[in-house]
Amino acid sequence: MKKLILDFQSKWANGIVEIGKTKNNFEESSSVTTKFINDLYDFQNGNVQFKPTKASINQFRNDFESALSYFIGNNSNFSEDSGFALKPWVNVEFKNESINIYGDIGIAMGNYFFTDENGAKTKVEYSFVYKRVGDSLKIVLHHSSLPYSSN
Repeated sequence: MKKLILDFQSKWANGIVEIGKTKNNFEESSSVTTKFINDLYDFQNGNVQFKPTKASINQFRNDFESALSYFIGNNSNFSEDSGFALKPWVNVEFKNESINIYGDIGIAMGNYFFTDENGAKTKVEYSFVYKRVGDSLKIVLHHSSLPYSSN
């Protein structure tokens, strides 16, 4: 299961980079991101506990529509969304602090680093809970936040 999680994290990271490549074509962004969410998140079986990094007004995005808006924006119901995945990011790197496995559930926590076109890196803290569905995984909880700052 740990290898499945590591492979899944690479798939998630590559998916974010691929979404960013579509930033100038909203129809393509919508299509690529819909596939990304449907492949990696478990919205088909109900709500996913999703607290994205840069959401403060509607900070919990537990359904497909609100998650799609977070990643690509352009939804008047979520005016704070500018499309996190459309930055674009050229690389996403996971650094797992720990991975715990409990039957068909895997929990990973650590930092991931998003690199933009200028080479600047943004460090983000995350916790993901994965559920085994057949031979693959689905995210059932995704929480990310910027590191604490005393400023």
